[in-house]
Amino acid sequence: MRFRSLRLPGTPMLRRRFAGAAAGAAILFAASACSAAGSIESADVPAWKATALPSATGIVFEDAGKILNRNPIVKTAAIRAGSYTLTMSCDGGGKAFFDVSLDGTRLTEAGAACNGSRETARIKVPADGTVQISAASVDAPLIFAYQLAPAS
Repeated sequence: MRFRSLRLPGTPMLRRRFAGAAAGAAILFAASACSAAGSIESADVPAWKATALPSATGIVFEDAGKILNRNPIVKTAAIRAGSYTLTMSCDGGGKAFFDVSLDGTRLTEAGAACNGSRETARIKVPADGTVQISAASVDAPLIFAYQLAPAS
């Protein structure tokens, strides 16, 4: 049995254009298949948070939501001095960053890979005051959650 190679009809120039168009369509299809924008925008954040970041005892500060663009989501809370554990999770691809400050003075920045896993960071709050946590990502859209609880 003899096999013949597949030959596209037309001139060599037409064959190159067809091959280029097919490659472009394949790239466009692959890129759209990886996009999580629709699923993130319609995600049920409380239901996701319940599985991604179960409640812990003694939580003094928490938030969850969607980062749909590169603008940070900022929350504040009055916190007493002490050692805390910041537990974070995100989903949707890329990485989320959590900037923590006390009365305008930066305490730390922590990050989490957005694959549904949990990350933790120990934070020392040197005095009573207002803690601000800013959640942001250049990999939007994604969904995030964090909680701050006394370190054990």
